[in-house]
Amino acid sequence: MELPGLTHLLSGKVRELYAVDEDHLLLVATDRVSTYDAVHPTTIPDKGRVLTGLSAFWFARLAGVAPSHLLSTSTSDLPAATRAAADELRGRMMLCRRLDMIPFECVVRGYLAGSGWREYQEHGSVCGIELPDGLREADRLPEPIFTPATKAPDGEHDENVSFEVLADRLGRDLATQLRTTSLALYEAGASYAAERGVLLADTKFEFGLHGDRLVLADEALTPDSSRYWRAHAWQPGGSPPSLDKQFVRDHATASGWDRTPPAPPLPDDVVVATRERYIEVYERLTGEPFDAWLSRP
Repeated sequence: MELPGLTHLLSGKVRELYAVDEDHLLLVATDRVSTYDAVHPTTIPDKGRVLTGLSAFWFARLAGVAPSHLLSTSTSDLPAATRAAADELRGRMMLCRRLDMIPFECVVRGYLAGSGWREYQEHGSVCGIELPDGLREADRLPEPIFTPATKAPDGEHDENVSFEVLADRLGRDLATQLRTTSLALYEAGASYAAERGVLLADTKFEFGLHGDRLVLADEALTPDSSRYWRAHAWQPGGSPPSLDKQFVRDHATASGWDRTPPAPPLPDDVVVATRERYIEVYERLTGEPFDAWLSRP
């Protein structure tokens, strides 16, 4: 997507990134969906707007735990030359501070699922953290754990690493700050979500530095970056029904695709059901109709 007056910097799996000036960036969330590091040719209508709306909600709600890079989601704050694209950008844009990004994903797990479950089955631990014997898939962990991962380029796989690897790369002080902040963000988010009937099983955060200040970046607690379950449907011993991208992953796995790009198209019923899940988790968490977000300037 070309935007008048802005320089396009890169296309991610989901987001487009533009330079506004030397201090500000514009992030635009598309409706693309990826699984296993490959982008499907089929889009999920309104997905980018759900990601932006939920990120804005969480950035505001968690501001007391960590500041974020978000400055505005209003098209009225765009440079004048870019406002011609306001209808296309409305609900899916974030005007943000530029940061020096930290090249790790800060993953927090409150339940045993996904790659954490697979690693536990093999080693009895996750990212070097020993866990009790006899845990089942989707069990709640004794306490949330911080399990960082490398931030791989598009098309490559992130790799879970230990805290010691993080400390060796970034220095122990910054690594400790990342762990402490990530756990605090998860616990605040999980506590609030539980009040809304939703379990936040795990999530990943990205951070950058603005000078010496640690700042939350990219997105926050969205169904792309988090694993959400309906609280009433949760039962350990299997993979609970999801309100996140896991629904698309499950379809991709069952389709027989070998995870080698290109990713296959998604059938209409998967597209519809995925959109419904994303909107459901948005409305449960924010407490407002999704249409209310779409009507904002």
